[in-house]
Amino acid sequence: MADHMEQSETQIMEEVGRVVEQAKELQEAAASFISSSSKEEQNLRQRAVALEISISKLRSSVNSLVFDRCIDPKLAEKLEDELNRAKCILADGDASAFLPGETESRFLKMFLGPVNVRATRKDVQLKIKEDYNSCRDRTAILFLLFPLLLLVLRSSVWHGCMPAFPVQLYQAWLLFLYTGLALRENILRVNGSNIRPWWIYHHYCAMVMALVSLTWEIKGEPNCAEKQEGVKLFLQWAMMQGVAMLLQNRYQRQRLYTRIALGKAKRMDVVWGETAGVDGQLLLMCPILFTLQGFEAYVGWLFLRKAFVGVVSEWQVVFCGFLLVLMAVGNFTNTVETLLAKSRFKAKMRSKSMKQL
Repeated sequence: MADHMEQSETQIMEEVGRVVEQAKELQEAAASFISSSSKEEQNLRQRAVALEISISKLRSSVNSLVFDRCIDPKLAEKLEDELNRAKCILADGDASAFLPGETESRFLKMFLGPVNVRATRKDVQLKIKEDYNSCRDRTAILFLLFPLLLLVLRSSVWHGCMPAFPVQLYQAWLLFLYTGLALRENILRVNGSNIRPWWIYHHYCAMVMALVSLTWEIKGEPNCAEKQEGVKLFLQWAMMQGVAMLLQNRYQRQRLYTRIALGKAKRMDVVWGETAGVDGQLLLMCPILFTLQGFEAYVGWLFLRKAFVGVVSEWQVVFCGFLLVLMAVGNFTNTVETLLAKSRFKAKMRSKSMKQL
């Protein structure tokens, strides 16, 4: 019995010792692999940065030669296309992970801490983008249905006077929505997307407005209809926003895929409010966007007017009215800037075509 126990102890000690040795060997192998891969990664980063600098220098050289008339314009255009192709390969391929990325914003660090959110593999980056697009598709539908439901209930069940809880529930959803969109868009920018900073700031403003709205006491009787006029208009504006988002998702994303196929956009680029499509889509989207922005400014002005004439005196009304006007002006400015940039680009292309003829 004692011999059997001693044999069992010896056997288990040998197995434990073997496992400990295997753990040490695995640790050494992992450390060696990490060290070698870190060196290789650093080498790739240096090569990627050097190549990006070379492309920029060559582009400047070609432009200088064209300006000095030392090179045939057709050859210069061909060289420019080749450089754009090289830039596209560098920016859209797996090598893009080794290029310097956008610095993580304070917003990301505040919510996630010192976490590196930049994906090293292109398929992971594209998955982040597709998840963002799916989120926008779901959001557009809810943006339309949620306020529509509240307005229908207001007229059919609540007799023109909405209770506070459903409105605050909607505002809480807006806070969740805009916070999520801001986080996703910051992560997309870190991973190479072209989202304009204003649209992220726009979501910051909307997030703050939703948070402030949660502290706003929804007034009831007497004069409920007059006191809640601003809330009703805001819900109507939100429905218009939902329609605009659905149209953007439907039309502009198709155009973006075409631009990516032509090498005029990166695979990580996404569609948002300022993006416009081809001429036919511009005729559809621009009136909708400008109407939406004008109505947003009107709702903000209405909030401010009601606060200053004493109909509704809470500070939240003034704050939300100011933010609505600010966002409307910012959206309008960015949309106009985008249209002007497109006009300049088209004029440049026409000029090139005329020279070739």
